[in-house]
Amino acid sequence: MRIIPVLDLAHGIAVHARAGDRSRYHPVRSVLAPRSLGDARAVLRGYRERLGAGECYLADLDAIQGEAPQLGLIEELAGQGGTLLVDGGVTRADTARTLLRHGAGRIVVGLETLRGVGDLAAIVTAVGGDRVVFGLDLRHGRPVVQAELQALASSDAESLAARAVDAGAGAVLLLDLGRVGTGGGVDLRLLAALRRTVGATELLAGGGVRTRRDLDRMRDAGCDGALVASALHAGEIGAADVAALRADPQSDANASR
Repeated sequence: MRIIPVLDLAHGIAVHARAGDRSRYHPVRSVLAPRSLGDARAVLRGYRERLGAGECYLADLDAIQGEAPQLGLIEELAGQGGTLLVDGGVTRADTARTLLRHGAGRIVVGLETLRGVGDLAAIVTAVGGDRVVFGLDLRHGRPVVQAELQALASSDAESLAARAVDAGAGAVLLLDLGRVGTGGGVDLRLLAALRRTVGATELLAGGGVRTRRDLDRMRDAGCDGALVASALHAGEIGAADVAALRADPQSDANASR
């Protein structure tokens, strides 16, 4: 299983996400960039150089909340190397193409920003399913949706994931915003259910990861990649954990599903 570090960006600053309350996010302090406060470039460099991470999940909180996307910064960060999985409030194919042109390696299409039932399939058709990750956005277990898709608010996570796979998404990302930054851990029962639902499709998850034991449990539940932020910044999960999980034979078994 891979550890995928998280970089949350708000107005050019790397912020510490907690419980999905974006109005209260503060510049991040990290043991990986001890001389910097909220410096996205330094944090990403720490992920690359001190953890050996080859990919990073980047959330453009400005774009997700309907503001102008941080394209210049995304392009600059992409230039540091590795693969960026960018959640940039994508709702249309042209937005996805723009992010790819500015350095995104893969596009995260989040449930919370979708406005039409057919939008995910249209994006997959435009850029290819292998470059599209469906973000299954929940808040305390309930789907987070726009007003236009309120009919989906009562859907269960498994059916939403199945619809995303049918639409051609190359991966599904379980992310409970209410758990982010809390250390409460991922919903392992739901994660295992999603593993059965999505079959061989790549399954990622994040929100509340605190310790190596959390990661081991996620791996055992069938997770292919774990999104982590707070535990990395605090030094509770480090380079040795990243390397050990990457080398774990069980991780290879998950990847071959």
